[in-house]
Amino acid sequence: MPIALRQKFRDEPSFDEVTAQHPRFPRLVARKIDVQRRGVHYSKRALEAVDPTRHQIYTWENVNYPHSLLLRDGGTILVIPQPEERDPYVVDFIDERFMLLDAGQAVEEVEIWPKPKYYDKKTSSGRLMREVVSARPQRLDVFVTSFCHFFHVDDQGCKFCSLPYHHRQLRSENGLPTRLQASDIRECIVEALKEPGRFANIHITGGSIVKGVEVLDMEVDYYISLLQAIGEAFEAPRFPSQLLATAFNERQLTRLREQTGLGSFTADIEVLNEDLFNWICPGKAQWVGYREWQNRLIRAVDIFGKGNVGTGIVGGVETAAPNGFRTESDALRATLDEAEYLAQNGVTTVHTVWAPQIGSQFYHLKAPSLDYFIRLARGLQDIREKYGLSADFDDFRRCGNHPDTDLARLQ
Repeated sequence: MPIALRQKFRDEPSFDEVTAQHPRFPRLVARKIDVQRRGVHYSKRALEAVDPTRHQIYTWENVNYPHSLLLRDGGTILVIPQPEERDPYVVDFIDERFMLLDAGQAVEEVEIWPKPKYYDKKTSSGRLMREVVSARPQRLDVFVTSFCHFFHVDDQGCKFCSLPYHHRQLRSENGLPTRLQASDIRECIVEALKEPGRFANIHITGGSIVKGVEVLDMEVDYYISLLQAIGEAFEAPRFPSQLLATAFNERQLTRLREQTGLGSFTADIEVLNEDLFNWICPGKAQWVGYREWQNRLIRAVDIFGKGNVGTGIVGGVETAAPNGFRTESDALRATLDEAEYLAQNGVTTVHTVWAPQIGSQFYHLKAPSLDYFIRLARGLQDIREKYGLSADFDDFRRCGNHPDTDLARLQ
């Protein structure tokens, strides 16, 4: 299979051939998409040049890997290393610079994310702060729990998702807890804010917890306690923040809005087609359902306001075999139609680039073409413009994982 997969990538039109068909699409954004789609492989020289004293890294099987990369326009490439047989881009260290190589040719210079000052400090409980709150170039990330009911209880996790696999590995290697403590998170936020101008938003997320008097009440209670603790670091009653969680009902959303300083709410629907949602996200389908997930997003707009509610899709997963759309044109049309329905009701849709990852059920599948992702990114941004929607909480500064929102800064 790996050899066949490599051949498929190499049989595609080249990067230059594809981008020539989209002359108005930013070339660096297209490169970002292609790198996310195919992944990267770090050369020995590149890994040896990684400096843990100034670079943001994570350790996997006793190897220090860059957390992620920056392009020369400041754009972020969030990408997971891939084995060479999957035909990824290569990151090499040439003439004292990190370079991105495709088929042996240097195509772009890249930088490794700089390490925040708070990373090597410890909380009063003795835990390293980088293990509690991680960072993107301009955002603080709080992954509050690695437990997801859909995976760990029902065995109905989303088929593209590899996070439980990676979290298990990290917990095993680094002794990370299953659930973070509010006091540790608050201390990290306070310390991070001592770096003036560095961070523009706080992103909080975790796995789904269905328990409670009503389904998901326990998850809501946990987030409320954490958001209240984080709020103690701010003088203003509301602070720049995004909660990425399960789709909550109106009562639960109202509690979040009224009892915390949360600024925006996101509930990722993952794929914009009901039949594919039922197949790819069986846990979400069973406990909430596709149409109810959409309805809850729409009701959230009344609570958090237009421009403050979003959903994410794993762009390209709608083409996954054997049940996905047979043609890319059909997949694109159906996806954008559903995204426009949400936009008409005030909900912003953004996409990540699907790259099948080890640990997911879809690992042996192949993502769609670069051309498809360029058209998807352009289509989603055009919809936002049409309906006057922003993606400030998911833009290139605060998140950097959505090629469609990279386009927003060029309008």
